[in-house]
Amino acid sequence: MASTVFLSTFSSAHLSSSFTGDYVASSRCFIGAPVASNSSLSLLYGKKNSYPLRKFHVSAKKVSGLEEAIRIRRMREAEASSKVKRNPPLRRGRVSPRLLVPDYIPKPPYAESNVLPDISPDFQIPSPEGLVKMRAACELAARVLNFAGTLVKPSVTTNEIDKAVHDMIVEAGAYPSPLGYGGFPKSVCTSVNECMCHGIPDSRQLQSGDIINIDVTVYLDGYHGDTSRTFFCGEVDEGFKRLVKVTEECLEKGIAVCKDGASFKKIGKRISEHAEKCGYNVVERFVGHGVGPVFHSEPLIYHYRNDEPGHMVEGQTFTIEPILTIGTTECVTWPDNWTTLTAEGGVAAQFEHTILITRTGSEILTIC
Repeated sequence: MASTVFLSTFSSAHLSSSFTGDYVASSRCFIGAPVASNSSLSLLYGKKNSYPLRKFHVSAKKVSGLEEAIRIRRMREAEASSKVKRNPPLRRGRVSPRLLVPDYIPKPPYAESNVLPDISPDFQIPSPEGLVKMRAACELAARVLNFAGTLVKPSVTTNEIDKAVHDMIVEAGAYPSPLGYGGFPKSVCTSVNECMCHGIPDSRQLQSGDIINIDVTVYLDGYHGDTSRTFFCGEVDEGFKRLVKVTEECLEKGIAVCKDGASFKKIGKRISEHAEKCGYNVVERFVGHGVGPVFHSEPLIYHYRNDEPGHMVEGQTFTIEPILTIGTTECVTWPDNWTTLTAEGGVAAQFEHTILITRTGSEILTIC
């Protein structure tokens, strides 16, 4: 599950997890570049030029780098929105009561409090024994996600997916990490079409043409494993398929730069470059996070260009989970305080892995 970044143009950004506490991050800006230099003008109008110089006057409104970036972004969003079909707007269904977990299954500290815990500022490198448990939790999460994907069919409700996922996790002796986290009422997140993330499973039936991100996190033997993927339901629009493909590629490119000593900001740079090249936007509000004995901890992983300090350390485990949209990245949140949708109804896609930093690269832990 992702964390949330709230940015302010005129002040420091207020950053808080969509699942926890408060942080402060510096504000960002875009810097413009000059069109021409004095040297280039002298070459154009130098002595070897056989054409006479003409006096002319150019007047132009001075545009800041930020204004230009916003103009380009809005133009790209408008173009993308006009080319891709839209599914009917997502509507809330009926949310069934919270499922029970047997008492013999160990639960994370937040499970019964319904209080949103703070993001832990401390991250401990797992011991060899801890890493074995971490691998087991991540492998289980991957198996559960694969199973959940087989359930994605027209007429199936997201509530039915939640029930099946819940039962599989409990049968494995694990706890579904989202359940009770800050009051989250379900065992899995199901985010359909324009839902960016944190969709609450309900009675709505999936329709042919939907795309759905399923976000699975399990708590096994004291460690969390966190992963998500976007699936197709029935016959899906080619534009939606391309968005999903590029989003998965962005995750792969972010993982590819990870190794001991690498700067965290490389992840956002690579993801942004690929998304922009393909005409999509990266959601800035939700970020990756450290994961292990604690569900959400530092480091925070930004999926967009940034100048945040910090370098990766061998043994660290964290998630990378970019969200891409067709059109605007502005969002609205339903009254349930979890379900977050794109403001203009454009679809969104997300992929997520938990990775382990090694001396020469990284290892994807959420595979089976």
